[in-house]
Amino acid sequence: MDFKKSVSLLVVLVVLVVGSEGGGISIYWGQNGNEGTLADTCAKGNFEYVIIAFLSSFGNNQKPMLNLAGHCDPYTAGSCTVLSSNITSCQRMGVKVLLSIGGGAGGYNLTSSQEATQLASYLWNNFLGGSSPSRPLGPSVLDGVDFDIEGGTSHHWDELAGALHGHSKGNKKKVYLTAAPQCPYPDAWIGGALQTGLFDCVWVQFYNNPPCQFSGGGVANLVGSWKVWTSSVPATKIFLGLPAAPAAAGAGFIPVADLKTKVLPAIKGSSKYGGVMLWSKYYDDQTGYSSAIKSHV
Repeated sequence: MDFKKSVSLLVVLVVLVVGSEGGGISIYWGQNGNEGTLADTCAKGNFEYVIIAFLSSFGNNQKPMLNLAGHCDPYTAGSCTVLSSNITSCQRMGVKVLLSIGGGAGGYNLTSSQEATQLASYLWNNFLGGSSPSRPLGPSVLDGVDFDIEGGTSHHWDELAGALHGHSKGNKKKVYLTAAPQCPYPDAWIGGALQTGLFDCVWVQFYNNPPCQFSGGGVANLVGSWKVWTSSVPATKIFLGLPAAPAAAGAGFIPVADLKTKVLPAIKGSSKYGGVMLWSKYYDDQTGYSSAIKSHV
C-alpha cells in the first residue's frame, strides 16, 4: 500500500472512531433503601453519572436537610457519613457523583437572592470543595450539584447557579452543574436558570408529560421536543430522561426495542446528545434496563 493510500485509510479510521463515540447513562440513587449501595451502583459499570437524591428541604429559613430514604438517617449526626467511602470508590471507578437538590416532594424554595447565596455557600462547604465541621456525607468531595426543581417558584435558581459557579472558580476539581427539567419547553421552574449557560448536562424528563413523551409507538412528539431543547438550551450535553421501568413513572416508559430502533436513531445525530438519564437505580434493578441499552446509548 502506498503512502497516500495509507494516510487516506488512517483518516477514514479516525473519522469512524470519532463518529462512533456514544453517550453515557446517568442514574438517580437514594430514594429506595432496597436499591443496593452507592458503591455497588457504580461497580455495575453502566453509569457515567450517579446522582444522590435528594437534598429536599432548604430555603425559606429552613435548615437544609437530606432525604435518602432507607439508606441513612439524616437526623442522626454522622449516620450518612458512611457514604463517604462509597463516593470515593465511585470516583476511583471514573463515575461522577453529584447531589441533587429538590425532587418531587419535600419543602424547598428560594425566597431571596440572599438565600440563593447562602445555599450556594452551604453546598460548597458541606458537599463540595469547601470545609465544614458537619459535612453530612463525610469528607469526600462530590463532583457537582443537580437541580431537580419541581416545585416552589421560578425565582433565584439562576442566582444559585451563578453563586455555585463562583465558588468553583480557581478550584482544581471541576464542579459540574446539571439539571432535570420537564420536557415541555421552557421548564416552568428552571427555564430561566438554564439560559445562564452554566449547566454542563441537562437530563430532560421525557416522562409524565404526554405532550412531549414517547406514546403509542410514535416518536414525533418526543423528537420535536428534543430538537427544541438541543437548539435552545446553552448546555454542553442534553440527555434523554426516562423511567427505568413502567412502574417508575405514571407515563412515558419506552420499551427497550423501541428505544433502540426508533428513539435513539432519531436523536443521536445531535451534537449535544449526551446519552440517557434513568429514574432510578431501584427500578433499573427490577428490569435490567441500563444493561439492555448500554451498548446502544
